[in-house]
Amino acid sequence: MCIRILRWTVAALTAAIAIASSALAAELPAYNAAIGESSISGISSGAFMAIQFGTAWSSVIKGVGVIAGGPYWCAEADIDDAVTWFSGPIARALGSCMTGRPPSDLQLGDFTGKADDEAKSGDIDPLANIARQKIYLFHGTNDKIVARASTDVAADFYRHYLGDAVGNLFYQTTVGAGHSLVVRQDQQGDGLKDCNANESPFIDRCDDYDQAGILLQHIYGALNQPNRGQLGGKLLSFDQSVYTRPKDASELSLGDTGYVYVPDACARGEPCRVHIALHGCAQDTGEAGVGRRFVEDTGYNAWADTNHLIVLYPQTQASSSNPQACWDWWSYVDHTDDYVTKSGPQIMAIKAMLDALTAHATPATPPAAPPATAPVGLAVIDMSDTAADVAWTPAAGATTYHVQRAEADGPFTAVGDVAGYSFGDSGLKPQTSYRWHVSAVVNGVESSPSSDINATTRSTPAPCDTPGSCPINP
Repeated sequence: MCIRILRWTVAALTAAIAIASSALAAELPAYNAAIGESSISGISSGAFMAIQFGTAWSSVIKGVGVIAGGPYWCAEADIDDAVTWFSGPIARALGSCMTGRPPSDLQLGDFTGKADDEAKSGDIDPLANIARQKIYLFHGTNDKIVARASTDVAADFYRHYLGDAVGNLFYQTTVGAGHSLVVRQDQQGDGLKDCNANESPFIDRCDDYDQAGILLQHIYGALNQPNRGQLGGKLLSFDQSVYTRPKDASELSLGDTGYVYVPDACARGEPCRVHIALHGCAQDTGEAGVGRRFVEDTGYNAWADTNHLIVLYPQTQASSSNPQACWDWWSYVDHTDDYVTKSGPQIMAIKAMLDALTAHATPATPPAAPPATAPVGLAVIDMSDTAADVAWTPAAGATTYHVQRAEADGPFTAVGDVAGYSFGDSGLKPQTSYRWHVSAVVNGVESSPSSDINATTRSTPAPCDTPGSCPINP
């Protein structure tokens, strides 16, 4: 009898272990994805982290999307005394970094000075790399959680380092969204909110504003239309603790499981690129989060499916020092200022994930440069009241693109040169029609201009002191 019970116990334990093992997420597979083609975006705390990661690893990040976030090192955490820490970084994070008050606490020189110091010490990549990054910033007029003043300083942080390449930046401030990642009105998903909402799951429907597609095209140029039907790729889960060792993921306030969307073409070994999408506070997949809504309902996967893009969705989890499962942008993990550097615990974990995904990259052999030809696929992918975001398909062999603009019936004039495949044209007039065309430079020879594209800027939103109830600007 005892022997039978022992055998049954061993068999039951073996079965239980097998079931548990099958439920565990695997390590990330490796794909043919060049790490230097990677990009990152985030909302709220994810936006703060996207800036931190994109600045620390500017050598491999070619574009950054910032949705309702503030500048690098906004909380100014540089102390390890716990008492002072609670009255310093946390107070700043919840104070001026989110409320914008008092404005005197948001001094650009503080943030660029910190970045300069970290670059000089080698703790982050050389800041000259930022001049080649594509930067998309967004602040909804109905956002009542993070003040526009904070995102304004983030935009100034990037302008400081972009210099003459300011056309790499586009800043949208006229959409009437609340504190949210914005999707189209027809986006399917449980519990998605109206445009001006400031509540969970922090994914708002705003007419035809497809934020994932806009920011991805600002980074990568004009893309194929998204797959709005049944996706052909797979959403995989993986064990995040593999990438936090020797520490456990929970020590870094990271969840046990992360997610990655892999198009079928990437799984077959075709050349692909990686985009890292960071959720905001209370948007994780944990019990107090939003389930897989951020992973499945934000529109990234539809664009990835048709454009050889792998989307990595790292996950935080709630902890005693981080009850809302935010990303670490005020040093809650170790109370030191390394959280904005390459040695920051969460930055190290995300980089390890990116390294794993790009481990099978095959060096591409550049084809012989053909004669210069005009760019195609020119499109205005976004408009504000004073700016337009123009993107196009890469022209073979082109090293520079010349962008020209004209008012409705006026002459074209040069407005800027860029190396990438988009241009943020600023300084425009509200409710005014413009035209653009672009030429490519190959081996010092300029092509003829592309076909013209035209669009009309938005109206300027009316002043409103009560975000959440402000008019939704068309």
